[in-house]
Amino acid sequence: MSTNRLYFIDAVRAFAILMMLQGHFIDTLLDVSYRDESNTAFQIWKYFRGITAPTFFTISGLIFSYLLIKAKKSGNVNKRMRKGLVRGLMLIGIGYLLRVPIFEWLVGKFNTSFLVIDVLQCIGLSLILIVIIYRLTFKKTLIFSILMLFAGLVIFITEPFYRQLELADTPKLFAYWMTKEYGSVFTILPWFGYVAFGSFIATLFYRYLDRPKFKIGIVLGFFVVGILLIIKSSWLLMKIHYTTDIQLFKDAAWYNYLFTRLGNVLILFSLFYLAEKYIKQPLILRIGQKTLSIYVIHFIIIYGSFTGFGLHQIIGKTLVPWQAVIGALAFLISVCFIAFYYVKTNAFIYSSIRRLIDRAKHN
Repeated sequence: MSTNRLYFIDAVRAFAILMMLQGHFIDTLLDVSYRDESNTAFQIWKYFRGITAPTFFTISGLIFSYLLIKAKKSGNVNKRMRKGLVRGLMLIGIGYLLRVPIFEWLVGKFNTSFLVIDVLQCIGLSLILIVIIYRLTFKKTLIFSILMLFAGLVIFITEPFYRQLELADTPKLFAYWMTKEYGSVFTILPWFGYVAFGSFIATLFYRYLDRPKFKIGIVLGFFVVGILLIIKSSWLLMKIHYTTDIQLFKDAAWYNYLFTRLGNVLILFSLFYLAEKYIKQPLILRIGQKTLSIYVIHFIIIYGSFTGFGLHQIIGKTLVPWQAVIGALAFLISVCFIAFYYVKTNAFIYSSIRRLIDRAKHN
């Protein structure tokens, strides 16, 4: 199998993290009076903001699963699985830590708001689930591929079942993962579905990357399937409903944002993979490789992690459009600069974990 790096993955990750930065900045600080749904510019911005999270989750599943199953050939799969479990736990821990109100705790004010689930926790648990599923399939790529495709389909189709899920009698520590009732931004369902589809796509790259016409085939495949998901997935769900008389398919068709956004993601993949040699620039690749540091920095600056003083609290929704656009550009540059030259989140946390493990072994 080819050892060539899939550079388009880093480019997609860079695009997703930059879209997330500007999306959070503008959404947090733009004056509500300028959120005009009839305005073309606002519609375009809202569209790209809507596909940012699906792109990020899908590409996370793709890159992690690709490296995991690729490690099987080099004999390092067990090491890669252990690393995946550690990274998953690390992401969950960072996700919780970013919401810890240290100053409130110091004065004795405690609440459960820090248990809110966001992107990092969902990706972290998703990585752990991928490792578990891969291990349960006895590291058989074909079985893993089929299972991840099936998981993605089931999670998306059954979305009406858990759309308004209420877990009043469930401990909040677990309820936060499954329902937005208590303020969670993301929940493991349906977002693990995008990760599962990313894992399925990874198996295609693993199995067919060396084929002479694979690139043009996968680019066309991404594009065609993406278009079909956008314009025909609701129609197909309704056809299945008429054939089976199962209400679930009708409910899924009438609020079909999951499959349509997956279609947007696949079209994005096709464009980036097609243009891979043009976007294989050091700056773009570096941004794609620093997503965790960038995420942590942006969260602290905007939402005031730990201190409770961020742009959200200081400025609020007061900016006019031109201020929001210029501010977003400055924010992107500043966060990336800090991530490149002053913060090494991954290296710091991994070294800390290794020290803890070594200390535990010696004890």
